[in-house]
Parts: sequence; structure tokens; C-alpha cells
Amino acid sequence: MQQNDQMAYDRGSTIFSPDGRLYQVEYAREAVKRGSVSVGVKTGESVVLLAEKRVGSDLLVSGSIEKIYQVDDHIAVAASGHVADARQLVDFARLESQRNTYMYEEDLDTDTLSKALGDHIQQYTQYGGTRPFGCALLIGGFTRGEPALIESEPSGAIIGYKAAGIGEGRAQVEEKLEEGYEEDLSTEEGLELGLKALIEGDEDSDVDAVQAAVIDEEGFRVVPREEIEEVAPEETEDGDAEGADEDAESDEGEDEGSEE
Repeated sequence: MQQNDQMAYDRGSTIFSPDGRLYQVEYAREAVKRGSVSVGVKTGESVVLLAEKRVGSDLLVSGSIEKIYQVDDHIAVAASGHVADARQLVDFARLESQRNTYMYEEDLDTDTLSKALGDHIQQYTQYGGTRPFGCALLIGGFTRGEPALIESEPSGAIIGYKAAGIGEGRAQVEEKLEEGYEEDLSTEEGLELGLKALIEGDEDSDVDAVQAAVIDEEGFRVVPREEIEEVAPEETEDGDAEGADEDAESDEGEDEGSEE
């Protein structure tokens, strides 16, 4: 009976269930949870964005897969969920930023853009004939001269963060972020923390599949592969080797004891 009641209310994004739920929005959140993970870290001087690119075949060109998008010289977003939906929101954000620059001859603050994005996303949960966007965004940039990291999600809600993850394995990633986050991290430390959280929070993650970007006072830049590899967590092979050495030493001790 309960399942039939739910089916009666999940056919449209504008229909509330008796307990106040919008099932289509909840389904859109589930789409985000199935997407590859993206991470954002706000440091004392910048915002670092990282994203994992899923390359399911050796025939795919990994460079053709985008998870981090430049919106303007001072704003970028990392996406998780349906990539096509994310591209639509990125195009909207780019137009908003360009319109502001044309009208007021100044850069658009990140929080102002995030509110405009949230309003745009929310409209797709309120009017018939539409569906919610099946993606979440981490928006990184500057607000009144200070770094800002803001998440937008399928309901249209926007939330500011010091560090955050979206997508599959979000809980594990944010647990790692909470363990290592400090207020005045440098850009390099923020990159190292974000990469560590992404790799250790998701067992299937691979450093080679990670792309990263930094937004600081000088603007947006893509982090080179060499820089990512420099701060990547050490592989567990060293730990396994240490464990093997310890086992060997214990075996030698046992042999000496037996000889006595």
C-alpha cells in the first residue's frame, strides 16, 4: 500500500507527498550519489577543486571527459551526476557572469552567482513539464576578495563549505576532509588534502584519473599532472613492504629462540 501511495506522488516534480517530500528531487539526488566523486577545499588564499574522471574503456580519450569547468577568469565548478545537466548549468553560469561584467564592468561574486544558479535550479522543481537537474556542483571562486566554496544541489539549495565532497562516497571523503582540514591551509596543502580525501575515501579512485584546478587571486588555472603526482598519497606498497620486513624479523627471532 505504501509503495502505491509513493507511485501516486512521484510522477511529477511539482507534487508534494503527504509527508512533504518531492520524490523527483530525491531521485535526482540519487543520480548525484551515483556520479564519480568531486572534492572542493577552501584554503587561506585559494579554492582547490578536484574531480575523478571515470574512464571505462581503453578506447576512450580521457581528455574528452570534463568534470571541472571554467566559468570565468575567477570562478570554476566541479560537477557530479549527469554531465549533460551540468553542462547546461555551466552555460547558464557563464552567461550570468558575462552579463554582470558587461553591465557593471566588474567581476561577479561567487555567492551572487550561486544564488542565481540556485534560483534557476529551483524553477525546475516548481513548474510542470520539467524535471530536476540530476547533478550537483561545487562552485569555487572569490566573494568580496575572499575565497568561497559553495555547493548547489538538485533542490536549488546552496550551502557554503570550507571543504566538501559530492558524488559517490561523499561520506567517506568528507570524513577524511574533517580529519585533515585547517583554516589557513596553503594552496599546495589544500591540493594534498583534497587528493588524499578523494583517493583514500574511495577505494576505486586512481590518481591518474584525477583532474584538478585552482582559483586564486591570479585567476583560474588547471593543475598540471606533475604537480598532482608530487602531492599524491604514497602507495600502500611501502606499507606492505614494511609489514613484510617486520614479519621477517619476527621469523628470525623465532628461529633463534628455537636454536637455543
